[in-house]
Amino acid sequence: MGVDAARPRIGELALRNGLAPSQRTQLERVLAALEADPHAPTTVRGAVEAVDLHIADSLAALEIDAVRAAAAVADLGTGAGFPGVALAVALPHASVNLIESQRRRCEFLRTLCGEAGVENAHVVCARAEEWEEGISGNDLVTARALAPQPVVLEYAAPLLREGGIVVDWRARRRPQEERQAQAAAKELGLEQLEVRAAMPFSASRERHLHLYMKVRPTPGRFPRRPGIARKRPLGNREA
Repeated sequence: MGVDAARPRIGELALRNGLAPSQRTQLERVLAALEADPHAPTTVRGAVEAVDLHIADSLAALEIDAVRAAAAVADLGTGAGFPGVALAVALPHASVNLIESQRRRCEFLRTLCGEAGVENAHVVCARAEEWEEGISGNDLVTARALAPQPVVLEYAAPLLREGGIVVDWRARRRPQEERQAQAAAKELGLEQLEVRAAMPFSASRERHLHLYMKVRPTPGRFPRRPGIARKRPLGNREA
């Protein structure tokens, strides 16, 4: 079982996304490292489940042209490595920064990338609000199950260059939160492009990719101090 049982599915994903044999091998190694570590920061470690819930879900963003073209990527709150590590494998031309504030998770990510040979992924052990080196330097910012969408947009906007995009992985659509996110986007210099339904594997339900583009400079008051985005989210009168 384990990775051996997941190999046919990895092959399907590699074929669908135009990945080379070496990239397929890297994805297998990612799954192997995840399964082997009992302390991996995810409840889904088994390769047969993880190949869909982590790998396929992450690679769903490759259907977006701007994702495939990105040269500088920041993945916020990477956790166990998704979508950032999977995208780094699929986009070898890109430099992918894995932004993670918890030190144990950072150590896990370094080990994971080392064992899988993912040399274009770099662990940044810091909060998104404190990563000064990333300001205005990214073509793409990604986030998966990180925080309410207005908070994700506030983390992402300062890190994007103008014309760059945010891709935010979400499950079931929440109209009120989306309205707040659109109000936040206006403050941050972002504009919604689309909400794209995704079905990365047959059993997936209610998965969506929310796309925003940075259309003008983000005001200088952003990023706010660490923790403020969650305490006083944009898009409501109390922010």
